[in-house]
Amino acid sequence: MPSVYKRSRDKGRRGASWFYDYVDHTGKRITRKGFTDRQATIQLAAKLEQDARKRRDGLIDPVSEQLADHRKSKIDEHLTAFTNFLQSGSNTAKHVSMVTARIQAIIDGCEAKTIADITPEKVEAWLVDFRKETDIGPRTSNHYLQALNSFANWMVERKRMASNPFAGLKSMSEDMDIRHKRRALSPEEFAKLVESARRSEKSIQKYDGDTRARIYILSYMTGLRRSEIGSLTPHSFNLQADPPTVTVEAACSKHRKQDTLPLHSELVVMLKEWLKGLPTDQILFPKLSKRRTWLMVKKDLERVGIPYETAEGIADFHAAGRHSHITQLLRNGATLPEAMKLARHSTVSMTMNYTHIGLEDQAKALANLPWQRSDSDLPVREDHSESFHVLDSRSAVRTKTNESPGWNSGSGNKNSRLSQIDKTAIFMEAAGIEPAS
Repeated sequence: MPSVYKRSRDKGRRGASWFYDYVDHTGKRITRKGFTDRQATIQLAAKLEQDARKRRDGLIDPVSEQLADHRKSKIDEHLTAFTNFLQSGSNTAKHVSMVTARIQAIIDGCEAKTIADITPEKVEAWLVDFRKETDIGPRTSNHYLQALNSFANWMVERKRMASNPFAGLKSMSEDMDIRHKRRALSPEEFAKLVESARRSEKSIQKYDGDTRARIYILSYMTGLRRSEIGSLTPHSFNLQADPPTVTVEAACSKHRKQDTLPLHSELVVMLKEWLKGLPTDQILFPKLSKRRTWLMVKKDLERVGIPYETAEGIADFHAAGRHSHITQLLRNGATLPEAMKLARHSTVSMTMNYTHIGLEDQAKALANLPWQRSDSDLPVREDHSESFHVLDSRSAVRTKTNESPGWNSGSGNKNSRLSQIDKTAIFMEAAGIEPAS
């Protein structure tokens, strides 16, 4: 039986509250403050003790009861706890602030005070209105939904919700509305971009021309993102390893994992000169993630007559570096799985979004389609001056029976290789790079 009493100092004082104690379902004695009315306090204590007895007997599920209490509690308290959880991990302050701001925007938009107030229907309706009011694209809209789902999943793990009610909300197709259609630069265009920056005497976004050229080269030859390049120090590079590598720490990587990537041999040559004498912990390009890098690229491209925007898309920093990097990997023999690993994408389809293959590339690929000619396929010429012979399963080579000046026999693959060497030479010369020995 619960006991009801007044504290000794309150005895005889008018309007003093009664206190009660009872034994909960775990066997622990609980003391609480009741009402000024003794009978009401007795009834409350009796009810709590009866509920405790039912919990002990299995007639009331403590977990279900706790979930019901959480549904009635203030949602802001849960969001504060979730924010503390994010801050305790390896997340950057910027990431935590961005995620919590998106969740708070949904909570405010749905006018939710408790967990019970926020429903899938309300969230869906708010996202529709929000897209109309702010003109955001599908990608940004999906980021808001992802933030809410991460919050709800955490609530489920912490036994604050029975299940995630927003799991059934579908993300929008990002292919339907591309806000920033990008195009990759050709090796010739990229060489001119680097040359333009190096010859520039103007500072753009507080970086001189030589520094901008180094940033461009790192982006193109590693595929690293702007924020990742901005986090690099001399300690990030291991030029003595086999192969030499660059490491991006988990806090600076987009997918919050430490990434170690191999380095191009020509980039290693340049890095040895760039890093000479620098402290190992010195940031190479301070505050790069806050700079308008698209403006740097735009001005350096326009200086050499290359348009920033064409029908194919814009050539901003992300396009000139990362998009060009991935496109050139595939154009020059890398397989899709290899390109996906170097790009650190989770799926091949994501890598394909960064690949810009045009009609000319398709024609070159088609030219390598194996075809075995038979004599009946050959055209018959009256002078019998030409004949065809299949050399292998990949290419056919034409030979002349009557040699004429200027004829150069050889496979199409060989000419293609020479063409690629020429492209590389153009880039190396324009960028001021000495070939590695």
